[in-house]
Amino acid sequence: MHDDRLLVEARLERALRQFVRPARYAARVPLVLSVWHVPGEPVPADQALQAAYEPFGIGTEWGKPWSTSWFRLEGRVPEEWAGRHVEAVIDPGFTGDGPGFQAEGMLYDAAGVPLKGVHPRNRHLTIGAPASGGEPVHLLLEAAANPAVLHGFEPTHLGDVLTAGDRPIYRFRSADLAVLDEEVWQLVLDVEVLSELMHELPMDRPRRHEILRALEDMLDALDLHDVSGTATAARAALAEVLSRPASASAHRISAAGHAHIDSAWLWPLRETVRKASRTFANVTALAADYPELVFACSQAQQYAWVQEHQPHIWERIKQAVQNGNWAPVGSMWVESDANMPGGEALARQLVHGKRFFAEELGVETEEVWLPDSFGYTAAFPQLAKLAGIRWFLTQKLSWNQSNRMPHHTFWWEGIDGTRVFTHFPPVDTYNSQLHARELAHAEKNFADKGRATRSLVPFGWGDGGGGPTREMLEKARRLRSLEGSPRVTVERPSAFFAAAEEEYGGQAPVWSGELYLELHRATYTTQAKTKQGNRRSEHALREAELWCTTAAVRVPSYAYPYDALDRLWKTVLLHQFHDILPGSSIAWVHREARETYARVLAELEEITAEAMRALGPGGTAVFNASPYERTEVVGHRLVTVPGLGAAPVQGAASEEVRAARDGDAIVLENHRLRVRIDAYGLLASVHDLAADREVLCGPGNLLQLHPDHPNAWDAWDIDRHYRRRHTDLTDTESVELVEDGPLRASVRVTRTFGKSRITQEIRLTAASHRLDVVTEVDWQESEKVLKAAFPLDVHAERSTAEIQFGHVHRPTHTNTSWDAARFEICAHRWLRVAEEGYGVAVLNDSTYGHDVTRTPHDSGLGTTVRLTLLRAPHSPDPETDLGTHRFTYALLPGASVGDAVAEGLALNLPLRVAEAPPVRPLVHVDDPAVTVESVKLAEDRSGDVVVRLYESRGGRARATLAADFPVARAEVTDLLERPQQESPLSFELRPFEILTLRLRPA
Repeated sequence: MHDDRLLVEARLERALRQFVRPARYAARVPLVLSVWHVPGEPVPADQALQAAYEPFGIGTEWGKPWSTSWFRLEGRVPEEWAGRHVEAVIDPGFTGDGPGFQAEGMLYDAAGVPLKGVHPRNRHLTIGAPASGGEPVHLLLEAAANPAVLHGFEPTHLGDVLTAGDRPIYRFRSADLAVLDEEVWQLVLDVEVLSELMHELPMDRPRRHEILRALEDMLDALDLHDVSGTATAARAALAEVLSRPASASAHRISAAGHAHIDSAWLWPLRETVRKASRTFANVTALAADYPELVFACSQAQQYAWVQEHQPHIWERIKQAVQNGNWAPVGSMWVESDANMPGGEALARQLVHGKRFFAEELGVETEEVWLPDSFGYTAAFPQLAKLAGIRWFLTQKLSWNQSNRMPHHTFWWEGIDGTRVFTHFPPVDTYNSQLHARELAHAEKNFADKGRATRSLVPFGWGDGGGGPTREMLEKARRLRSLEGSPRVTVERPSAFFAAAEEEYGGQAPVWSGELYLELHRATYTTQAKTKQGNRRSEHALREAELWCTTAAVRVPSYAYPYDALDRLWKTVLLHQFHDILPGSSIAWVHREARETYARVLAELEEITAEAMRALGPGGTAVFNASPYERTEVVGHRLVTVPGLGAAPVQGAASEEVRAARDGDAIVLENHRLRVRIDAYGLLASVHDLAADREVLCGPGNLLQLHPDHPNAWDAWDIDRHYRRRHTDLTDTESVELVEDGPLRASVRVTRTFGKSRITQEIRLTAASHRLDVVTEVDWQESEKVLKAAFPLDVHAERSTAEIQFGHVHRPTHTNTSWDAARFEICAHRWLRVAEEGYGVAVLNDSTYGHDVTRTPHDSGLGTTVRLTLLRAPHSPDPETDLGTHRFTYALLPGASVGDAVAEGLALNLPLRVAEAPPVRPLVHVDDPAVTVESVKLAEDRSGDVVVRLYESRGGRARATLAADFPVARAEVTDLLERPQQESPLSFELRPFEILTLRLRPA
């Protein structure tokens, strides 16, 4: 046979483009439009119903960036359309940008009831099949003029309503009533499924050529000038090839409807409220026509928004859950970042998410669903299990730059040894269209062939694109069993996980430790004030809960602020979303985040102050929210304060710190450290007096400025090539001694570079082995990254970084490509490097990005630890991080892991002085390896005290919890405070084990 394959394929492509697809709508009549342009922020439908509308013509420009316009659409169904499938088809000016990154709309009926979203790939609203013509149509369209922000990572001011300008950005193209020719529409879907499959089959497979000839026969049966009249015959020519079943060994795909909606990203939070509403309206409408639909939807916060703002849609969601069309998944308040939230915050993500789904929808979710977060902490498996979660899903690891994950379905083992069954869909997208190309990729890419036969495919348009479409579901029907294709079954993610787990029979491979994403490493640093707001808020919440619980137990008349704390926690959890906390959203998002954190901290300050006032009069006391006893300088005294308690402001200066000049240098010294600061303001020497050894092997606190031009993803990425050039910031304006004892000594160093200025106070206090660097930066750089380097005379094979409820070890060498890829790493309050018998920690109060390298020097091999302090990318926020920043980091010589834990907490939980009596700690643990993470009252408002603690040093612990109140009953609970078993207050913990105890006061 002559090879005319390309000719037939070209014939098919033109026929589809020019004749068949346009014939899907057999007739159209325009709707009459009028408009009301909302003068400010979006308004609800009942307000729009009362507005004054003016005539509006097709082809007219509308929509300044971020504005909202309400359109009335009015018309009548023509008489001759009686009994036919009539739809409203809307195009408010869709562009070539992807769904969710441009104009969007919601259609309402004449009474203001939401009907369905309108998106570039989903423009229709079914009117129905009227029994007679002439029926009136009255619709409202709420149209959002959302600008497309991300164009090649070029700087743009469209990312904030304050800077976006007033020029209209859309032109309304059409609004019609139209008759859908269902036979032609079904023909298009038949052809697309077969054509897409054909192009994925190898040239030597007979099946490919059989499909080609069937498509050729279809074209012969089709009159391109009477597509409607010949569509049935054309479909008949394809019936046989569409009916052939898949082979027994075909890969099995569980397809779950999905619509990944970033809770903020290239749009503000308020727009996500509407994106979720539009998509959820689409899905509930689609379920009426496709009873097999299962829509997997995460993020309790988005449900809560819809519940509050769109009660009609909320009722439809509840019905869809009952009908089995809707599967709440994810178990979390939002799809948070999975590196930077603190341990208690990550626990609360699960607590608030699971509680919402259980209380509002009657669903006990069983999976963590984080397809798009930028790497995953090794604390997650244990947290998942403690929350009653069986399964974990991610997709983002397919973005790795260097190394391919060896498994797609596996047991993920956390730092404590807990394992969670995990799937990483080989389709490599969470927005599949069920295109044959995607399904073939899933089958070929699947790493566990031979041992497993199935994978999950989330399908649907995300980010406000409207979710799954009827076309996708029609394709799924055809692909359920089709020769040459994987088998596709639309089903719940839980059905997939259960079947996959059973298939492996417990023998799935194991991945141990963090799931590090080899990309987007700059998200540990970008938008420093957002990260600082999160860190401060987490610790302020911890402190408020502690003192409110103390007041509630000690003072019967005190009313624990359940509602306020619940609301504030949810606000902080929302801002841990994986494009807010990582710093990868538009300027508007981060501007609002800064304002929100300021309000959160102010309210928590008042809540804490009120709790302390409730404790009664009795002088002035120093309160310590850390679980560890501390001796610190308070005012002009050296005060010792018990962990989780308060002591009077009194104490004798049994230790002192001294400062003196030594030539051009200044020397600070207490009984633990001797610190020499040279004429350049650098740490020339830090001598550990107790160990009698030098800590540094080069100038310490050396600020280094690198050019920062990642290949792509400006706010997200820091690429390895940044290290090839740097400038050491050694020039100083001044180096001056500003305090010289007896309790505190400090040297102020001021530098200017570029357009920026940095002032640092290097501070040593009596009785401390911590050297603080209190920093203020007026940061005015462009596409630079600022690092602070500490070359340490420590021969460290690995670094140890605090994560949630423990720590992880990472090699300092680059022996393998996996090691080399970790050139930027995340740490929480501390990072430690050590050789046998001696370690040094670097602490911080708001920094997450670090790098650690091996450093040869004259007398051996040292280790350089650097903190990544600030960046200045231009996209999506062109003024990222410009302005004044205040933060502290510290050097802790001679630090054990326990020292690092305690001092990291101390740096982040400053002692608080209040007019209140001293109070004994409400609880106390007798083993210092056991760290108390939180003390609070139970969420069920029973008055029970909940204590969450964990083994923090990586070893076994035997401990007793002493409560400073009579306890009637003690129980071990899960994360949601649900009792699991009675417990004595003495217990054993394995390394990094988390324990939640519920104490009922007698």
